[in-house]
Parts: sequence; C-alpha cells; structure tokens
Amino acid sequence: MDNSRFPFLDGVAGVLVDGGGRILDCTAAAEELLALPVGVLRGRPVRDLLAAPVDPGGPPAAITGTHGYAGRGAAWAGRVSVHTGDGRLLALEVRLLVLRGAAVGDRSTARYMVIGAPAATADRWRQDQAFTRELFLQDRFGLVVFDQDLRIVRTNTHLLPYSGMPVTLTGRRLSDFLQPQDAAAVEEHLREVMATGKPLVLAEELARTVIDPRGGRMMAISAFRLQAADGAVIGLTALFNDITEQYRARRRLALLHQVTAATGRSLSVTDSAKQLAEALVGGFADVATVEVAEAVFSGEEPTPGPEGRLLLRRTAVAGPPEAVPATGDTVLVGPDGATVLVGADGSEEIGGLAELAEAWLLTAPLNARGVLLGRISVRRDRWKDAYEEEDHALLREIAARAALALDNARRYTREHRAAIGLQRSLLPPAVRSVAAVSTASVYLPTDTVGGVGGDWFDVIPLSSARVALVVGDVTGHGLHASATMGRLRTAVRTLADLDLEPEELLVHLDDLVAQLLVEAALAADDEDDLEADGLDPARFGVAARPGGPPPAPAAEEGSGARRPRPEPSSFGGTCLYAVYDPVARTCTVASAGHPPPAVAHPDGRTEYLPVVPGPPLGVGGLPFESVRVELAPGSVLALYTDGLIERGDGDIDTGMAELTRRLAVVRAQDLPLPEAGQRVIAGLPPTRLHDDVTLLLARTKAVAAADTAVWSVEPDPAAVARVREDATTALVGWGLEELAFTTELVLSELVTNAIRYAGGPVVVRLIRADTLTCEVSDGSSTQPRMRRARLTDEGGRGLYLVAQLTKRWGSRYTASGKTIWTEQELPGA
Repeated sequence: MDNSRFPFLDGVAGVLVDGGGRILDCTAAAEELLALPVGVLRGRPVRDLLAAPVDPGGPPAAITGTHGYAGRGAAWAGRVSVHTGDGRLLALEVRLLVLRGAAVGDRSTARYMVIGAPAATADRWRQDQAFTRELFLQDRFGLVVFDQDLRIVRTNTHLLPYSGMPVTLTGRRLSDFLQPQDAAAVEEHLREVMATGKPLVLAEELARTVIDPRGGRMMAISAFRLQAADGAVIGLTALFNDITEQYRARRRLALLHQVTAATGRSLSVTDSAKQLAEALVGGFADVATVEVAEAVFSGEEPTPGPEGRLLLRRTAVAGPPEAVPATGDTVLVGPDGATVLVGADGSEEIGGLAELAEAWLLTAPLNARGVLLGRISVRRDRWKDAYEEEDHALLREIAARAALALDNARRYTREHRAAIGLQRSLLPPAVRSVAAVSTASVYLPTDTVGGVGGDWFDVIPLSSARVALVVGDVTGHGLHASATMGRLRTAVRTLADLDLEPEELLVHLDDLVAQLLVEAALAADDEDDLEADGLDPARFGVAARPGGPPPAPAAEEGSGARRPRPEPSSFGGTCLYAVYDPVARTCTVASAGHPPPAVAHPDGRTEYLPVVPGPPLGVGGLPFESVRVELAPGSVLALYTDGLIERGDGDIDTGMAELTRRLAVVRAQDLPLPEAGQRVIAGLPPTRLHDDVTLLLARTKAVAAADTAVWSVEPDPAAVARVREDATTALVGWGLEELAFTTELVLSELVTNAIRYAGGPVVVRLIRADTLTCEVSDGSSTQPRMRRARLTDEGGRGLYLVAQLTKRWGSRYTASGKTIWTEQELPGA
C-alpha cells in the first residue's frame, strides 16, 4: 500500500478491503502483525483470516463477503480473533472506516479501511489516556509538563496553591513567578533530569513567590524525562507535592533534639545559656534571649523577693548585631509577668510584657523541679511568618528541657564549689618558707563532669630542721575524692610526725587504703542485705556507698543478682613522699605509683630523680624503695601530678621533657617561685582540663656547718656537766644566751636518761635554724614515754619538765638506735 496517500497510517496495521470482502492492499505494519506478506494477502477474503463464524454482533457482511449491503458512511468497531501466518491465534481491536460506499446494485465498488491493533495494546492505550486525564484532575499535588527549554506547557490548577501565583502559567518559566534563588534551585534539578534521564524523587526545595516572599512552601519535587518514539527528548514532567506541614514538624523535632544536645554539652550555666540562644537563632527565631536568675550562677536555688519578684540576668543573646540587646543587664520578673528593668545605677523602669502577645514574639519560663530559673524570649522579623500555636508549644518544651540542663549546671556548680572549697581548705598555703626550703604551689582543678579531682600536696616540717614534701593523686572526682584526699593527707601528717623513713611511711599509708577498701566492701554488703529485705539502709545508719553510681534497678526475685562492689581503684591513688635534710643536704624519696620529681640544679642541669616507683596505694603486698640524693643549696625540686605532664593528649614522655625544659628556663632566670610556677604551667587550657594539675616547687636551703655543734659523750654521769658547758659556749657564740638556762636543763635531763637507761656512746647535736634544735642520740631502741608522776615518786618528771620548757619534742628511730629531739623558739622569732 502506498502510505503517502494515507500518512496517518504510518506505523498502523491497516487493510484495504473492497465491497466483496477481499483484501486489496495492506500496510507494512499489517504484514508484520499478521505474519503474512502483502502478496499472500491481496485478493484473499477477510473471512479466511477470521477464527470463528461471524455472529450478529460481529463485523458487517460488507467486509466478510457473506451477505448484506453497506452503504456510504457505515462504520464499525469491535474485537475479532484472526489466524496469523505463523499459526497463532491473535485477538485484535479493529475499527472499520468507510472510504467509499457501494453503488446501487454493485457492492464491489465499495472501499473500506480496516485498522487493527492487538487487544492488549488497545487496552493500554485506553488506560494511558485515562491515567493522563485523571492525573491532571488531581488536586493533592501540582503537575507540570515542561518543554526542552523548561517552559511550562501544561499544568493543573494546584501547582503552588497559595498567594502570588499568576492566573495562567502556560509558556512561563519558574523564575517568572518564584524568587530567583528558589527558581534556580528547582531548575537545577530539572536540568539534571533532562540531561541524564535519571528520575528525580522527592527532592525538597523551598518555593516562595515574587509577590509573597515570606516563609513560602516546602515542596517535594519528583520529575522524569519525556521522549518521543524515536528517543528524542521533548521535555519532562514534574510533580510538586506540598509538604510544608511535615517539613515544619520535622524541623521542630530536629530543633528540639539540637537544643537538648547543645544545652547538655556543658555544665557551665553561661555556656549552656549561650548554646541555647545560638541553637534557637536561624530557622526558629531571628533574635533569642536567655535570662537566668542571679542565684543560679553561684549554685543556689533562686528565691523570689518579698514582693514575689525574681532578679534575672540577661545571660545570652543571639541574632544580628544591630538587633541584639546587651548582655549582663538585669531585670526583675514579677508574679504577674511584669518586667522591671534594673539600670546600672539601681534605678527601676517598669516594662510590661504586653508585647509578648504579638504573633512575632514568644516567651517561655525556665522551670525545673518546680523552681523558676529564668526565661527564654524569641522574636521574628515582622515580614516573616508569624508564630503558630505549634511554635509556642515547641518553645515550652524547649524551655522545659533547657531548664533541666541549667539546673544540672547549677547543681554541678554548687558541688564543684563545695569540692574546691573543701580541697583548698585541706591544702597548705600556696607560698611557704621553712628552714629547709622555700615553696610555692599551683593547683588547677579539673573541669570534667565529675568535678574537682583528688590531687593534693603538703609541706610538713620535721624534726632537726628537715622538711617532708608530699604530693598525691586520689582516684576519682568530686566530693568523695576530696574527702578521701583529706583522709590520706591527715594520715600522712600523722605518720610524718613519727619521723618514719619514706618507704616505711608508704607501707603504713598503703595499709590504710587497704582498710578503706575493706570498709567499703562491708558497707556495700550491708546495704545490699538491707535492700534485699526491703529496708532503707539510711534508717539503719548505712550510708550509700561514696562516689558510687546511682542505684541500679532492683534485680528480679530469685535472680541472685547483687549490686557490684566498688572497684579497688575507687579508693586508690598514688603518692610521692620526699624528706629533705638541710644539714646533710640530702633528699630521700619514695614513690607509690607516682611520677618521679624533677630537679633543676644550680649549674643549669635538669633531671628526674632516679626513683623506683612502687605499686599504687591499695594494691598491698609489695615493698617500696627509697633513693637518697645530694642536692646543692638553691636547687629547685618540682613535685607534680600526672595532669601536668599528660596535658590532655596522653603523651607523658613529651610532657616530662617539656617540664624539664621549662624548669631549666625558670631556674636560669632565677625567678621567684610563685612566678616560676606560673611559667611552668603556662599553655595549659584555663578550663576543660581532663585531670587536676598540681605543681609544688621547692628551692632548697642549707644549714651552715657553723650553725651546728656535735659532741660525743662518754657513758659517765660526770660527763653531763661537760655537756652543759659546751652547749652554753655554743649558744653564746650564736648570740642565744637567753636560751642557755633552758638548754642546760633539757640536755641535762636527756643526756642523763641516755646514760642511765641506754648506755653506750651518746651523741649530742645542736642546730640553729628557724628554731634551736637539741638532739640526744643513743643506741637504745626503746622510745621514751612521758607519764604523770605520783607525789610519792622520786623520778619520772624529766620528760614532763622537757615538754614544759620547749616548743615541742619527740623521738625518732635511727639505724643505730634512736634520737630524742626538742625545739625552742629563737628570741624575737
């Protein structure tokens, strides 16, 4: 068939039939559909192709050649089944078109065109037409057909269902009615679909019209490319679904989570307020103000005044600089919501909160556990969308969560201050000078969630002008660590008064920590037993385990589960104990798991003392060793905790090397010890330390040989008089004649007792330092004991007399026996 006469038949299966029902010609598509060449089909009756006899509702007789007559203009459409050349039975949807009617009495002159397609294909055509028609009638989303230049070809009436849209959109671009940045964002997606053919699925973009540039609507955009039968791109179709309400709900939920995370990130009241204000600015507000009660900053619970008004401080403000009020201003909030601005001069100016009723301004109280801590205020620019009731509910929820974070920060501040106060009250003065050393200390408490740690140090004067330098670190943080530190510091002072050797003192201290562990374990067992019986441990005097975790949920009955006991590390720690003797100019050091002290020598050398560290306190069963080194006068000892050398990154070797470098610098510059301490810790962050930092610097002194006098005394009572004479001569030479009489009485009593009860050689030594020290050493290991003599006793009053005449006295064991010593204040001291 010459399709040029029938161009509409290109690609269509068509058969030309005469009035007798014979096939005259066919299209190429008909040949392919029937699987028969045109030569076979020409002249063949149509009825030979039909699969069944024609029923009355079938095709007219004019094309089947059976009977009847078809006049001009007759037409028919329906379904038939035909046999194909390859043996298939094919269902066809056919339409009969009358091209020329039959002449009167001669039906062979009629011409008919039969157009057909597989029935399934025809069904799909009808479905496609129905789908397209109904799609453009939907009102739940916007449907747009764009050409290759992204001009609108067709759309339904609900593309963007809000103000600012033109009446007719055909032929327009998106930029003709949308804000430039919004149109550009959408068109970028569409161009990518046009270029790649990859469908776009639910891309979210904001759509604001040129006429109404407020909040706009959030659209979920999907798009796919349109192609002709030959594959040529002819445009694309896009669906615009308004998801503004879902988007706002997601934004509110995300903002709530963001604020919760931001305010819970810090335990500083000021930082929490700043993070809250900054989190609110952006999508929710243009200006956010957080006002907090004054009492919160000191850790106290806010209490309204007599008139019911509460003093608030404007703590944090976020927003454009030109719209942000100054922080630090204070306001009074009354029970009726009225605000009184308090000026710098104390004047008050009434400012009501009527403006809070405006649609662009919201406020919410910061209430936690029934206590008003402050308030939040947010404001939007008036050209933007006003706040809705959902926004107000969101702000109230944000305020409730932020108030809990602020209250936690307030409670932490209170406990942190209490712990620091307790710890500082247990530590010695920062600067001190004794006969043996001059000291200066630096203490930086940690800023972790657990609060202040358990670092401690001490400077303990010992007998014979010696001094003990102590530094330690208790495991844990908070009040419990401070209390444990206080117990250990008291124990060390008590043991130091016994003049024990450093390694022996650490053994006794280790035993004490082991006893604390046993007590803690017993207390935990008692608490578990009482709770298992359903009783409150506090009613029976059993306190909750200190520093432990919050109570765990009760175990199921019969499970046999028990709350875990405190780990040994909960009460452990480290300690370094050093004794410096200014007469012998030696330093004896022992360590219980603590870093070694550093020393800067007068000649410029710096080194760490070769201390052999023993186990940490509380391990038990292992010995401690001490090392003795000579130190020249003017040497600077540095005792510290690991927080100084770790410096937050855990590289201890680097920290120790840096410490010796800085120590050498301050020693070379001969800086005062307080300034030297600040130089050594310079560079540490002022806050957010991972551990406490403690540094104790000690500059050694020496007692000159001319300020000591030593005699060996024969074990003969007659030698006592000689001792008195020699002592008086020495005191006169030192200009201490005022102390001669008392010294003679003291030495007479002590030397006589040594000769009488100890025998053997007796050594007497006088030391002039910040006090006058008298020592009597003998070979006996029996410690003297002062007792109250009865009226009838002839003796026993000697030590009582010594105690009354001197400032203090005592005795200490030595390698060869013991030494009894006394101290007297120097005249004018």
